[in-house]
Amino acid sequence: MDKIVAFCKRRGFVYQSSEIYGGIRSSYDFGPLGVELKRNIKDEWWRSMVHAREDVVGIDTAIIMHPRVWEASGHVGCFNDMLVESRTSGKRYRADHLIEEATGRDDVEGLSAEELDEIIQNDERVKDPADGGRDFAPVRPFNLMFETHTGPVRSPESAAYLRPETAQGIFVNFKNVLQTTRVKVPFGIAQVGKSFRNEITPGNFIFRTREFEQMEMEFFVEPGTDEDWHEYWLEQRWNWYTNLGLDPENLRFYEHPKDKLSHYSKRTVDIEYDFPFRGWSELEGVANRTDFDLRQHAQFSGENLEYFDQATNGRYYPYVIEPAAGPDRIMLAVLVDAYNEEEVNGEQRTVLRLHPRLAPVKAAVFPLSKKEPVSTVARELYDEIKGDYRVFYDESGAIGRRYRRQDEAGTPFCVTVDFDTLNDKQVTIRDRDSMEQERVPMSEVRERLQKLISG
Repeated sequence: MDKIVAFCKRRGFVYQSSEIYGGIRSSYDFGPLGVELKRNIKDEWWRSMVHAREDVVGIDTAIIMHPRVWEASGHVGCFNDMLVESRTSGKRYRADHLIEEATGRDDVEGLSAEELDEIIQNDERVKDPADGGRDFAPVRPFNLMFETHTGPVRSPESAAYLRPETAQGIFVNFKNVLQTTRVKVPFGIAQVGKSFRNEITPGNFIFRTREFEQMEMEFFVEPGTDEDWHEYWLEQRWNWYTNLGLDPENLRFYEHPKDKLSHYSKRTVDIEYDFPFRGWSELEGVANRTDFDLRQHAQFSGENLEYFDQATNGRYYPYVIEPAAGPDRIMLAVLVDAYNEEEVNGEQRTVLRLHPRLAPVKAAVFPLSKKEPVSTVARELYDEIKGDYRVFYDESGAIGRRYRRQDEAGTPFCVTVDFDTLNDKQVTIRDRDSMEQERVPMSEVRERLQKLISG
């Protein structure tokens, strides 16, 4: 983790937020390369989930919603972690995580406050990581939503919440989408946006933060077909990761035990990634949410949210299959998976083997010399292709060093304009991974790069 964090800072992927003021825990800013990588992940998700399908539409809903939304969804009453405070150091911990890290147990998530208390009191291995003390206050529920107030007067009536997930914005707009589009069940509504959770113990860099983005899609299906659709979306989401270059050996499905499912879930399966700093951890969850959400919002709002099936003249509440992922966590997995250190001709090379569609910079253009007319020709070529995607121009330093800088940034292709270009009108395209070079006519560079990047 230390190596990845240092690499992200050095290369401009991720910075500590408010760093000049000492930073703020679990808050990060995305630098010039990081914002491009994260944007590419979101674009690839949106392309595959919305643009490449006829049965999914997009939406963008508000972060601050009516407080009753979160009462209906269960977040006000149920969206809690179990908090325990050390009386010796004053530090607070998530109780199940404290026990897991001290004992190695993997069966404590979802236990009641009383059950967690009993373990903490009776297992002497559970100690305060800060000072080794064993004097803990009773475990208590802690709601993860950030509370705020709307309007000029702070009062109980003005209380609101920053959304802890994007899904509820989709459910409350189910009727609007039906009325304003031509969608019919089965269909999906997709959204990418910010969510906020007041985590007790965030950590592991950008793996778990209090402010993060989500990519969620709610796929509405006829009851009775939900199990088949669940299997369908598990396969679709697995293929999305492997098609973008993640090693299948680092991926697995994890089936949530039935006695630990969320209150809305009939079945939940995670796609997990084997992070070297924490082991197998959730990358994406694919849940069968049944008809829980639509029924709850119908009850709390008084609106009829049933679906009318014209083919049968029947009405029903659709079941929902939800693939939900986060670009921040996917970005971390992609960086870990792509990071390589190797020796080439006696020199150490750091290379980020990102899929070309995810790479922050798709190509770099190098003149072999700063002098004209080589630099002029290189600049003209750069101007021709820079509008298609992010392209970098660099004329400083030895050509080998320029290659190494782009290898480390994950740039898949470098285009070099040399003195021979002036006569034969050809340039050299170098592949990041194989380091092989290909001579290509200048007039074909743009088309050639587009084919290479599209994969």
